[in-house]
Amino acid sequence: MITARTLILSSAAGLMALSGAQAADLPVKAKAVEYVRICSLYGAGFFYIPGTDTCIKLGGYLRADVTFNGGAHGAPAWNSDLGQQNRYRDYFVARSRMALTVDTRTATEYGVVRTFGQADIQFNNFGSSNPTTLSAFPGGIANSLSQAGGGYVATEFLFIQFAGFTFGKSASAYATPWQGFPGNINSSLLGGQNTDTGVNNIQYTAQFGNGVSASIGLDDPTVWDRTAVYNLGIPSAIGANGTGSNAYAGTHAPDIVGNIRIDQAWGLLQFSAAAHEVSGSYNTLGAGGVPTAGSEISGHPESKWGGAVMAALQIKNIPTGAGDDIKIDASYAKGATKYVIATSGTSPSFAMFGDSGFAYQSVGFGATTDGVYMPGAGGTGGLVLTTSWGVRGAFNHNWNPYWSTSLFGSYSAVRYDGGANDNLLGAGTSTAKGAYCAAFNASHPGQALVGNAAGNYTCNPDFNVSQLGVVTRWTPVKNLTFSGEVQWFHLDQKMSGSSIFTATAPKPNALYEFKDQDTVLLQFRAQRNF
Repeated sequence: MITARTLILSSAAGLMALSGAQAADLPVKAKAVEYVRICSLYGAGFFYIPGTDTCIKLGGYLRADVTFNGGAHGAPAWNSDLGQQNRYRDYFVARSRMALTVDTRTATEYGVVRTFGQADIQFNNFGSSNPTTLSAFPGGIANSLSQAGGGYVATEFLFIQFAGFTFGKSASAYATPWQGFPGNINSSLLGGQNTDTGVNNIQYTAQFGNGVSASIGLDDPTVWDRTAVYNLGIPSAIGANGTGSNAYAGTHAPDIVGNIRIDQAWGLLQFSAAAHEVSGSYNTLGAGGVPTAGSEISGHPESKWGGAVMAALQIKNIPTGAGDDIKIDASYAKGATKYVIATSGTSPSFAMFGDSGFAYQSVGFGATTDGVYMPGAGGTGGLVLTTSWGVRGAFNHNWNPYWSTSLFGSYSAVRYDGGANDNLLGAGTSTAKGAYCAAFNASHPGQALVGNAAGNYTCNPDFNVSQLGVVTRWTPVKNLTFSGEVQWFHLDQKMSGSSIFTATAPKPNALYEFKDQDTVLLQFRAQRNF
């Protein structure tokens, strides 16, 4: 009996132990999985960052293009080795780029808080094999040529938007929505302002309803809004190629910019204005008018304020087809030439060479400046601001859902203050034209004389530039586009006659004829948006 009872108790204890062991092995209840939730508040592609009420969208594009007889960013052959058409020039330039964008938005009691950033991972050849040109590239020649595994990362937009304010690197409040690309073209057009990769700024936009808005902002002018200031009191300030050394002072004040804009179903109407400070560094003249190195004792010209205005118009739903439109803008600037001759880097000064019927070659010059000054030697020493104006636009047509074409063009003019007689050596140096020509004549043998005889010329720094082109796009599937663009560029310079001078190497010391110049570029591109 005792044996049986012991057996039963032992069995019960074993079962209890086994039951406890099994209970210990039971899985703990898992936490709920945080699935990615779609955010439909701000359009397609947004989703909630897990655990937050912030929506995020990741996007960008991958692009490959090649440009013949032009720069990697679609700039025509208007200066440097391409403008000279010498043996250092690259007949074509290839570029590959991937842009990555991050867009976050959070709804608050003050409205939507938004952040946006775009980085470009890019690889392309520098665009020249000239050792002189390459030595100026950051890091020296070793970093200027394409190398296996090379490339660089560029920053475009980086900004925060809150309660109508924008802080960071964004499009200027002066700019149109299409920037310098009214025809969605591969290369930008001169003739107006362009901040398509963003400018450091602070701006505020007020919405008045019915599509009416107004913006005001402060832009950092260093990259996008300044061209050059020439100190024409320096001997040979204007070189043989018709351009001089930049004597801009440091950045002292931001550009004050703004616009009033009307967005409607029929299109857009916008008026913009900007105020821009122009300041020279030092006079570089010593006692008795003897030129010296720039120093504080030389004094400096007083700064002046210039500015620019622009009117822009977009007309949608025109009868030629669904989605067709016309975009056009017109600009006028005084002392703010980059609001007309606008590129992503330093505004170009034009120096183009071509054929001549009697000289070694022909040449066309166009110096792009915000102003010049001529201290001493009969000059006032004050800044004289440069005047410029331009117009650009495009007609955009959709042939069908897969094919589209844009016809685009622009016209820009740069004018230097002064009269017809200011091109004579030593005359009228208080005007911009007279001061420029006095410096230009010092770099070219003989006096500026009327006529086209060899060695005689008339000096006039005024110039016009024109662009005309067409781009056709094929989109076989959504977000994949192949395009081809051809663009003609014309430099209408106002010099006449001929002169013997030594142009920038490898051009020789020879007789050159002053003449208008033309060039054509061709670009092909493949782009996948995502």
